[in-house]
Amino acid sequence: MRAIWKGAVAFGLVNVPVRLYAATGEHEVRLHQVHREDGGRIRYRKVCSLDGESVEWSDIAKGYETEDGELVVLTDEDFQQLPLSTEREIEVLEFVPAEQVDPILLQKTYFLEPDKSAAKPYALLRGALEETDRVAVVKVAIRQRESMAVLRVRDKVIVLQTLLWPDEVREADFPVLDDDVTVRPQELTMASSLVESLAGDFDPSQYEDAYVAALEQLIAAKVSSGDTQAPPAPPEEEASEGGGEVVDLLAALQRSVDKARAARGEEPQEAEPAERGTKKGAGTSKKKPATKDGAGKASKATSGTKDDDTAEEAAPARRRARTKAS
Repeated sequence: MRAIWKGAVAFGLVNVPVRLYAATGEHEVRLHQVHREDGGRIRYRKVCSLDGESVEWSDIAKGYETEDGELVVLTDEDFQQLPLSTEREIEVLEFVPAEQVDPILLQKTYFLEPDKSAAKPYALLRGALEETDRVAVVKVAIRQRESMAVLRVRDKVIVLQTLLWPDEVREADFPVLDDDVTVRPQELTMASSLVESLAGDFDPSQYEDAYVAALEQLIAAKVSSGDTQAPPAPPEEEASEGGGEVVDLLAALQRSVDKARAARGEEPQEAEPAERGTKKGAGTSKKKPATKDGAGKASKATSGTKDDDTAEEAAPARRRARTKAS
């Protein structure tokens, strides 16, 4: 695991240096959106709604729209000025009974690992939580977001569970629940009997995500039956933006040749497939001048040497000489 945060737990005069690790992770099967026709990946680019131009990440700021429609732009410098007193500290505010923390407030869970030098104070805090059967209410800032959280013990590890702020929990406003509903004693007895018949100790390991299991079986069946296809090669623009996708070398060389010809005022030529270029022995001095069938073009695109340009420029002169002789 990789630590996502490093700081210290502060309770009273005791300081416990710790590292924070995500305690949970989803097991979803990662799927991409692709074009049904050719399998091309569907990309989402950051585009300005006013000029339609792509925007670099470094040029993006956060904006807040007021009630009267005005826009307030907030930059990274603005956020750096905001106070985060708990940025590198988990501040213990109080210790409360665990049953008083409403489960609806619980968010994400993290493991706290102590530094080697803090093993004893870590064990001291862990033992105090277990002995008193309480949880520590704390404040912590993770990724520039201040959260309320609780510290509790799971096995031998102190875990931190972030909480929602009270105003982030919605009220359940369902008028139908205020209607008078008559439940007969026989019905209540039958419902209680059903509960008792399904009663047991909770063991989450006996359950599985049937959807993900079926999806993995479906993918495996398609792979084993050969129902797959090679990912299509992305255009030059997407390949360069992706930073690491391989661009066809022959195509890149051909574009360079076309650019050089355009600079001389000549028409661009189409490249022959790579197989013919390699069979001619790219990079050697024994080359045929450019002809209409394009064989010379493929060799020229592969080698890119100055001799090719000289031979091609001399070809019109040789044709004029043959015409005059005839």
